[in-house]
Amino acid sequence: MTQPLKPPPLMPAAQPMPPVVNPWLHRVLLVNLILEIGIVVTGGLVRLSGSGLGCPTWPQCVPGSFTPVPYQEQGFHKLIEFGNRTLTSVVGVAALLVIIAIWRWAPQRRGLRAISVLPLAGVLLQAILGGITVLTGLNPALVAAHFLASMVLVSLSAYLLYRVGEGDEPPVALVRPQIASVARVTATLGALILVLGTMVTGSGPHSGDASTPRFGFDPRTISWVHADAVMLFVGLVVAVLLAVQLTATDPRPRRAWHAVLGITVLQGLVGYAQYFTGLPEVLVMVHMLGASLLAVSLTYGVLSLRRR
Repeated sequence: MTQPLKPPPLMPAAQPMPPVVNPWLHRVLLVNLILEIGIVVTGGLVRLSGSGLGCPTWPQCVPGSFTPVPYQEQGFHKLIEFGNRTLTSVVGVAALLVIIAIWRWAPQRRGLRAISVLPLAGVLLQAILGGITVLTGLNPALVAAHFLASMVLVSLSAYLLYRVGEGDEPPVALVRPQIASVARVTATLGALILVLGTMVTGSGPHSGDASTPRFGFDPRTISWVHADAVMLFVGLVVAVLLAVQLTATDPRPRRAWHAVLGITVLQGLVGYAQYFTGLPEVLVMVHMLGASLLAVSLTYGVLSLRRR
């Protein structure tokens, strides 16, 4: 007597696969992000070397010439400022390539196509804002806005790089809503800390040129306000990390928030070191690089809490 056939075992439901990304598209987006971070660092070099008015006019470097000329009184400052302006053109080309790459290698990704123009638009607006900053004699509020706009472009570039590896379905939460809410509050506080950081720099010795105006805040007081906000930020980062460590089954949130905590700790160490050593230029530049990396890690951290 033959045995009855057993029904096949139930197979687990297949998880949706992420989209296949053309490697060149990924490279273009990565280069765009690296250049956006790079121009923050070179902008810091302009500020720290006192070269903010190395090219005293805009869009020309000096009246009658778009490039530095031998008779300029600005000396080597003209080369530093002109180099930063030249890098802006390189960043603009990279932003243009982002549009071309997304439309060429991901034409079906409507969400990506819709925002692909934002990096280029941001670079153009940054160039105009930078010109206005020069023409107003490095007004500290405009200098701060110039830096903060760069942070927005860094975060946007990181968002594009992360999103290209996801699908376009509605997001599915990987953590409880309360954790996601605290993460968004943490990112918002991170943005506020960047604003306070510009106030610290705009009140100290590194404002772009020896003759430029400052905010007028007491440097010691505004530095401690900035530090207090950082301490609160560290507490929130630790809270989010512990929450995802205990509740998230997907490893991506844990990796992302470990990165946020690591960069935050390093930033804090550099910040205190530069405060107690009289704001040496090298440490200030490292701190600006760290601010860019923190913007990237926070963007990834918030995005990692859901899946598409």
